[in-house]
This record gives sequence, C-alpha cells and structure tokens, in this order.
Amino acid sequence: MSDPAASLPNRPSALLEATVDVVRGVAAREVMPRFLNTRQSRKGDGSIVTEADIAAQRALAPLLRGLVDCGFVGEEMTRDEQVDAWSDGAQTLWCVDPIDGTSNFTCGLPAFAISVALVRAGRPVLGVIYDPVADEAFQAEDGMGSWLNDTPLPLHRRTVALRQAMAGIEFKRIERSLAATLNAKSPYCSQRNYGSSALEWCYAAAGRFDVYLHGGQKLWDYAAGWLIFREAGGHCASLDHDDFWDGEVWEKSVIAALDPSLFAEWKAWLRTNRPPKGARAAP
Repeated sequence: MSDPAASLPNRPSALLEATVDVVRGVAAREVMPRFLNTRQSRKGDGSIVTEADIAAQRALAPLLRGLVDCGFVGEEMTRDEQVDAWSDGAQTLWCVDPIDGTSNFTCGLPAFAISVALVRAGRPVLGVIYDPVADEAFQAEDGMGSWLNDTPLPLHRRTVALRQAMAGIEFKRIERSLAATLNAKSPYCSQRNYGSSALEWCYAAAGRFDVYLHGGQKLWDYAAGWLIFREAGGHCASLDHDDFWDGEVWEKSVIAALDPSLFAEWKAWLRTNRPPKGARAAP
C-alpha cells in the first residue's frame, strides 16, 4: 500500500520558515519605515548606499547567526571584509544583500528586495528573497523545491519560441555590441528590466519572464536567486561557461530560462551574436 504522504509536495523546513520570518521582521522594522525617508551617499564604486541598507544588514547579521552560527558576508561590507569573510566561512556562511534595488528604493520605485542565502562549500543551499511592497517571499532549499509564499514555483509554465518570449534583460553591464544587437534585432517579443537582480531571478523562477539575461552580478545578487530559480526547474549558464559556477565567484553573467528548449535557443542566439571577449560594456 502506498504512503499518501509520499505524494504530497515538499514543504519548507523549520530553518527556511525561520529565515523568512527574520527577513520579514527586518523589512518591517528597518526597511519600510525608511522608504522615501532615508539619507543616502555614494560608495567608492559609485553605487548608492542608504541608512536603510546599513540598518538592515546590521539587524540581519545577529538574527541569522542565531539560526545558523557561521560566517557572514554582506554587500555593505568593504571588499577586504567580504573576501576575508568568504575565506573564513568557506564551509558555511550567510550571504546577504540588505536592499537589492537601492536606486529604486531611493526614488520611490516599488521594486526592491532583501536577499539572503545560506552557502555551504561554495554553493547556496537555502535562499530567501523578500519583496516587502508586494509582500512576496520567494524561498528555496537545496533539493526541496521553491515557493512564492505558500505556493510552489513556477506559478505557470509557457512553451514558446524565442520570438514569442517575454525577456528580462539588464542592459547596463552587457557588452556594447551585444546590447546594440539586442536593441536592433530583438529575437524576443518584449523586454523588461526592474533594476533588482534578486527580483528578476524570482520573476524568471515564477514564469513571469520566459528568458533572462544579465551581464554581471555580484555574489549577493545571485546567490539566493540562483537557488530559487534552479529549484523551480530552471536552466542557466553564463555568457562564458555552460556551467554557471565556472569562473569568478564575485561576479557572474547570467543566461537563463525555465524551458530547456527555449534556454538552448536563447543561449545559442546570445553566443552567436555577442562580440569577442574583452569588448567594452554598454555605458
């Protein structure tokens, strides 16, 4: 006699549920009260940092370590601190972007998220990306599936040719020639960019995008998103490697799609039309 429980979908573990609770709480206490009401400055690389970024990261670190006591790397640490944290926490660490989409946050655009990943032996094994405006908690565990709040991902699947696809594309870090080609002879039906890498991974995992392209994401941009997307059944590579995890850990490009045939078509088109390696990125 078969076990009825065996046919039930996987459910989030106690650790994943606790991580979601931590992230929701920090968003409510530290992020949303500062939405449209926070001081900002520029970091050395020109990117924006706000009081909300700093407050959220400071709040997340001890709370997450209370769940799993291990290393911690966050976007708002210095590069030396990040490298040291990654080296010291090579076996297990928390990887955090306290607000992904800070430019949106400072301008009042409702497309930003807190991104948290638990990384073991260099690979994410648990991920949470929370959009506090929409109250959407995307979450995943290694080998257990991914969810939007309580609903398994993807929300829907489409089988379409590339010419019919909705594309999520970040043009800013793509080589100039490839960006120009994409604009001049788009192989897809329509294109969107939300200014938050973490949310874009989640939209691809949910089926809101058919294909996805980003020219270069930092570790905290992709760690949770990659796991959520993979656990939804997605396929991804980088512009240079079929194995997404080959190459530099600190920054990776992304080619992705849920449908395997569409992924193969999208990857082939991009690699055929991209310029030689080393060409300048679009400004």
